[in-house]
Amino acid sequence: RFFERVEDRVKALGGPVSLIGWSLGGYIAREAARELPHCVSQVITMGSPINGGPKYTSIEPLFKLRGANLDLIEETINERNAKPIEVPITAIYGTRDGIVSDFAAIDTSSPRVRNIQVSASHFGMGFSSRVWSLIQRTLEEGDKRNA
Repeated sequence: RFFERVEDRVKALGGPVSLIGWSLGGYIAREAARELPHCVSQVITMGSPINGGPKYTSIEPLFKLRGANLDLIEETINERNAKPIEVPITAIYGTRDGIVSDFAAIDTSSPRVRNIQVSASHFGMGFSSRVWSLIQRTLEEGDKRNA
């Protein structure tokens, strides 16, 4: 359904959109860019589990309790990452995240990625003036690139 919403916004606005996602929302935004590159001008993620999914997060035990096959999830993500995302990506990750490990949040598979480390916790990223300044600057840079 999210892909449909992206396509609807592109039609309504008359051009590609920038997607910003926090945590799992960033992963979903990346997948929209992978599948709909003509609809997405750039992706910005904050503390998103790009590699391995929940396997490299502090909530891994919750997934195990629910019977999730974390190895299969990681394998599926690795297969998805084999198809590069061609739009620009800014992956913001926190040194004090506490939920998503650095390994999981740093994008090493996309050709047009910029990884940015910030001093913020996972939940603090959404309230960090530094993070929002980075997002604003990234959006402005994207507007200039697409002008």
